Amino acid sequence: MKRFLSFTFIVLMLAALSGCAKKQEAEDLQPITLESLNVANSPAQGTPDLKTQEANLPVVPVATAPAKELVPLPPQGPYKPTGIEIQTALKNAGFYSGNIDGKIGPKSKKAIEDFQSANSLKVDGKVGAKTWEALAKYLSITSSSNKR
Repeated sequence: MKRFLSFTFIVLMLAALSGCAKKQEAEDLQPITLESLNVANSPAQGTPDLKTQEANLPVVPVATAPAKELVPLPPQGPYKPTGIEIQTALKNAGFYSGNIDGKIGPKSKKAIEDFQSANSLKVDGKVGAKTWEALAKYLSITSSSNKR
């Protein structure tokens, strides 16, 4: 008997709540007629006529903020230097005497190996993260101030 009463009570509460929601929706969705629009916007009720107000307003230029330049995000992972950066840093460090053309050829590889050997790095002829960390210090130094 208690179960039946509990179940009936829950069903009645749900019915009451759903009925209230439907009634609220019905009040919100009343149809709009032309008469109700004319009555609401008529100048006789004291609402100002927007067209005459717009004609009397001065034209004010709108200042817009300058568009921001999109700056690309740095690449993920360790920085990979270009051939020109490697050759420039090696030349400034006094290990490379060839032309700075960005091509890592036999002269550049030999200079990288010599630099790695002189800086107690693994000598493999490749500019990895540790080699570049040591070599990058020489990128902005002029070669005349750091001759070996």
